[in-house]
Amino acid sequence: MYFSPAPLHIPDGFLNLVISLLFWAITAVTVGVAISKTNQSLGEKQIPLMGVMAAFIFAAQMLNFPVAGGTSGHFLGGALAAIVLGPWAAVLVMTAVIAVQGLLFQDGGLLAMGANIFNMGLLTASVGYGLYRAAAGLGKGARYAAAGAAAWIATLATALATSLQLWLSGTSRLEIVLPAMLGVHALIGIGEALITVAALAFIEQTRPDLLSEKATAEKGGRGWVAGGALVALIAVLLSPLASAHPDGLERVAENIGFLGQGQSAPYQILPDYTIPFLGETPLSTIVAGAVGAVVVLGLMVVVGTSLKKKST
Repeated sequence: MYFSPAPLHIPDGFLNLVISLLFWAITAVTVGVAISKTNQSLGEKQIPLMGVMAAFIFAAQMLNFPVAGGTSGHFLGGALAAIVLGPWAAVLVMTAVIAVQGLLFQDGGLLAMGANIFNMGLLTASVGYGLYRAAAGLGKGARYAAAGAAAWIATLATALATSLQLWLSGTSRLEIVLPAMLGVHALIGIGEALITVAALAFIEQTRPDLLSEKATAEKGGRGWVAGGALVALIAVLLSPLASAHPDGLERVAENIGFLGQGQSAPYQILPDYTIPFLGETPLSTIVAGAVGAVVVLGLMVVVGTSLKKKST
């Protein structure tokens, strides 16, 4: 029986060295800008929100949901983070989540980490926030519709970027990988949209000021933090029920024939979201998920506190 979420991100071996280093450079520059921008606007109450959002996205990404044809998808979360926290803070949150997944759980390659952060963090945050902002000030229904559309399109943007990277790396022909990636991620994007809208509806009920047109740095409060932490905990407890089907990228790689190019990580700490001495059991996945959620939460609090001190 399968209990652990499958690895989700681009492993080393799928992208060549030039493309890997290029996206490391783009990501490093963008994260540097995000640190500078967040440093100028970070409010005291936004720090725990960033931590809770990171923990929630980490936990939610462990819940692969089935889509058509024996394929599964997982939540990305960049659009949701950007809508709630703003795009620059969201970039930092997504960078922390994807970095911890790669470094601690060996999910995604070290050379490919720049591309993974670019695809799932930078793109989803910028695309999601940009589209949602167009509906700021409108009624609840219009904003939810915009958020759902933004999340769906952000998912497709991620698939498009990954396809181009695979093509430029010589891993697959563009006319083969592009329709395959867009096709499966068009379905996965529906799940992304539904989760994003559901999360926003939850936030709107508990802290509507976070989604107001004037919401800026001073966002958040203890009630929202407790609610977010509770949702993250529920997601971790449900993680052993994640779909065992390959995720979108893995399915495309398997069908097109470059899955075998993926390289194993040079080391293992908590591989495949399991605790080694607990094996592939539901308890192992829950504990690993809890560890990951606490690590990203703590990391974002440390980063946010550090940025806040520099800004005062």
